[in-house]
Amino acid sequence: MDIQKSFSLEGKVALVTGAAYGIGFAIAEALAGAGAKIAFNCRGQEHMEKALAAYKEKGIEAKGYLCDVTDEAQVQKMVADIEASLGTIDILVNNAGIIKRIPMTEMSAEEFRQVVDIDLNAPFIMAKAVIPGMIKKGHGKIINICSMMSELGRETVSAYAAAKGGLKMLTRNIASEYGEYNIQCNGIGPGYIATPQTAPLREPQPDGSRHPFDKFIIGKTPAARWGTPEDLMGPAVFLASDASDFVNGHILYVDGGILAYIGKQP
Repeated sequence: MDIQKSFSLEGKVALVTGAAYGIGFAIAEALAGAGAKIAFNCRGQEHMEKALAAYKEKGIEAKGYLCDVTDEAQVQKMVADIEASLGTIDILVNNAGIIKRIPMTEMSAEEFRQVVDIDLNAPFIMAKAVIPGMIKKGHGKIINICSMMSELGRETVSAYAAAKGGLKMLTRNIASEYGEYNIQCNGIGPGYIATPQTAPLREPQPDGSRHPFDKFIIGKTPAARWGTPEDLMGPAVFLASDASDFVNGHILYVDGGILAYIGKQP
């Protein structure tokens, strides 16, 4: 076995949702670096233009598509357009997601539904759209961006935790249902990653001290730091490549050891 070749994505077509910035952008960059052709979506033209400029700056040829991943008709059209221009999708990364930090009793049902729609229903819609092409091709990789909240609860994130827990089980069910077609569906569960989405949790206090949540996360993480989007690059390439062909239904937690750690005694 040529181990280097098994990690190559040369000639593969990868669709990464919500890859305009942050984790999605880093994963798309990693897949491109391994040889994949990159497609991504945005919901708005302004984000699209910024994303295309960012990819160009990195020297990555990426095709962007305006698409709301919660709209099944739009998703089907995007997948058809990608197949027509780049070829059958070999790799799907369901990265698009939102979080609303609202106490459960203060959260409206509509707000709850919005989080679940984007974080859980959209990956179902996306996977449903690409699986037929993968079956026909005889091979495919689906990577769902889960979360530590697929395993743990925390104050103010009831909708997010419910959606990510559901996404973990959707991952396992896709693996169970389509593994016989040589389709592997796995998840990546990031820990606390330093992105624009988590920036409010890391802002210094007026007196210059660290944000209480920032101190909490550093204390709970054996690595003693926040993760970076770059920390997710290697795991994404592994799960997208032939090197992981017998890995299916697994959630790879990239969390600096939080889930393994009870924490220091006070």
